[in-house]
Amino acid sequence: MHVALGLVAVVLTVVVFAGLANRFNVSAPLVLVVVGVIGAALPFVPEVRLEPEVVLVGLLPPLLYATAIRTSLVDFSANRSAILILSVGATTFTALVVGFVAVLVVPSPFSFAAGFALGAVVAPPDAVAATAVARRVGMPRRIVSILEGESLVNDATALVLLNTAGAAIITAEISGWEVGEDFARAAIGGVLAGALAALVISRVRRRVSDTAIDTTLSFVSPFAAYLIAEAPLVHGSGVLAVVVCGLLQSHNSHRLQSGAARLAESSNWRTVQFVLENAVFLLIGLQATYVVREARRDLSTGRLIWVCVAVLVVVLLSRVVYVAVTYLIRRSMSRLISDDWTWRSSLLVGWAGMRGVVTLAAAFALPQETPHRGTLLLVAFAVVIGTLGLQGATLPLVAKWVGLPGPDPAEDALAEAALLQEVAAAGQKRLTDEATDDDPDRIVEQAKAVEEAGRPGVGAAGSLARRVRAADRRLPAASPADAGGRAGGRHLGPRRRPLRRRGAARGHGQPRRRGVAARPHRAARRTQGRRAWPPPARSRGASTCSRRRRWCGR
Repeated sequence: MHVALGLVAVVLTVVVFAGLANRFNVSAPLVLVVVGVIGAALPFVPEVRLEPEVVLVGLLPPLLYATAIRTSLVDFSANRSAILILSVGATTFTALVVGFVAVLVVPSPFSFAAGFALGAVVAPPDAVAATAVARRVGMPRRIVSILEGESLVNDATALVLLNTAGAAIITAEISGWEVGEDFARAAIGGVLAGALAALVISRVRRRVSDTAIDTTLSFVSPFAAYLIAEAPLVHGSGVLAVVVCGLLQSHNSHRLQSGAARLAESSNWRTVQFVLENAVFLLIGLQATYVVREARRDLSTGRLIWVCVAVLVVVLLSRVVYVAVTYLIRRSMSRLISDDWTWRSSLLVGWAGMRGVVTLAAAFALPQETPHRGTLLLVAFAVVIGTLGLQGATLPLVAKWVGLPGPDPAEDALAEAALLQEVAAAGQKRLTDEATDDDPDRIVEQAKAVEEAGRPGVGAAGSLARRVRAADRRLPAASPADAGGRAGGRHLGPRRRPLRRRGAARGHGQPRRRGVAARPHRAARRTQGRRAWPPPARSRGASTCSRRRRWCGR
């Protein structure tokens, strides 16, 4: 009973505060973390402690899969060099720099292996936070694609580094060869496991026509890919397997699924992603009490503040420095750099490094033998709060200052119009190929009108398509003497209010002039809100009741 009440309270809190954040255009992850911190201080709120397995196995795979199926494999391949430079290079560089600084600021006993483990914990930017902030800010699409791709892959890099550092903490040995070997094994095993899971599930989904079963298989996919990769025989990266499985299935969805199945999958995953990603940030804030209590057992309050601030500053600056140096190197090699990658793009990408759930889950996964483990938990918590607060709040200002234009609505409208025109042309061609001499000419002409107007369901074409379908449903088995759709003078189908000309004032026949507060006649005021008059043309045998001014069936 208490678990059910807790889940309901978490979901309701997420819905309320995420909705308010969207209403006032502020960062929802930051708002939910602050709400969680405040809730952790309330006496009636129970203490929350997330287990690493719950996050790494229960929450992270569906979140990564939901992002992967919305990521274009074409864009991912086009930006693969930048994604690899950030997801592997920036994560490793940040882990090394944080490790060296942690050895200097954390009192002994504290080894470099423990510092490197802390660096691996705080190094990867979060997929959820980066995507949420980037889309809210309105960054250029290429930068958003790079940040999404980086956040999908860098978790695998960080977890491999953390496993190596955790083993080094126990054995007191760490080597670059061991790190490289673990990373190669995790990368190859993760890619193969993800491709195998995508192949098997795709074969099954190709033969499934039921939308509910297809959506269920989609929900199973991330967990199946993760468990296959993390099996002892494979020993690959489950995170990378989930990403590969999602990208491959999304790229081939038009071959595997029907239109209804794709719509259902997209709608369901949007709901799951909204609940999970916002609940994760709320749970991060709710752990504040436990994390602070564990840290106070190791160091004094002043020393804890100094360690947290030092690591946070290093995390913020190391990414900016790495991206700037990489930009200078790529610029010196002019044949390898694209024309649209400038120092403005580098600054924006360098500052977009918000941390999230993976950082805190990895911190809880640190071995119990880690020296000053409580302090490291608090440092990871401070980095998550600090990056969400500093970078998440100032990223819109940085994007405005560098002057990078976001997506152009006019270009989007033109691209959509061109796509709809191609769809209409394809539909017209298919209709011409499939039409037979037995088809009624009226139905064929109406279908052609729908196809020429554009995609059914959108704009004028959708209105026309709905009217055609509604009219066809109301038509009787028709006789030549009753072509108007009425039998024996009786009105068939529901009564419809006649359409009023756009701009016409209610109770008048003329449009209201701009700037003139036209006062309707008192007879017109008495009829305001009623059906428009005069009624449309009537079929033979129909009459009008002058008193009630409505249709009669006589």
